[in-house]
Amino acid sequence: MLPSPRPRIEWVSSVLQTVLSLALLTLGIILIIFLGKETLHLADVLFTDGEKVSKYELVEGLVVYFLYFEFIALIVKYFQSGFHFPLRYFIYIGITAIIRLIIIDHKSPMDVLIYAGAILLMVITLWLCNSKRLKRE
Repeated sequence: MLPSPRPRIEWVSSVLQTVLSLALLTLGIILIIFLGKETLHLADVLFTDGEKVSKYELVEGLVVYFLYFEFIALIVKYFQSGFHFPLRYFIYIGITAIIRLIIIDHKSPMDVLIYAGAILLMVITLWLCNSKRLKRE
C-alpha cells in the first residue's frame, strides 16, 4: 500500500505559504521606503515656488501616495485575515489607479469617459461585494 500524499501536500503548502509571507513582508518594506520617498517629494512640491510646480503634479503625487498606502494596507489585511486577500482592497486600488490615469492622461474626452465607466463598474462591483449575501468578513 502506498503512503498517503496528504503530509507531503501539507508540507508543500506550508512552505509556499511561508515563501509568500516572506515575499509580502519584503514588498511591504519596499513600499514603506517608497512611501517615505513620496512623502519627501510631496513636501518638496508643496514648499517650492508655485510657478515651477503644476497643480497636476501635486494631485498626481497625492494619488500615488494613496496607491502606496493602499498596497501596504492590503498586505497588512492579508496577515490580519488569516492569509486571505479581500477582493474589495483590489477594487480600491483599481479605482485609485484609474483616477491617477485620468489625472495624468486627460487629453481625449472619449478615454476619460471610458475610464469613468470603468470606475462606475468597479463601484458597482464593490457595492455587490459588500452586500449581505456576498460579505465574508
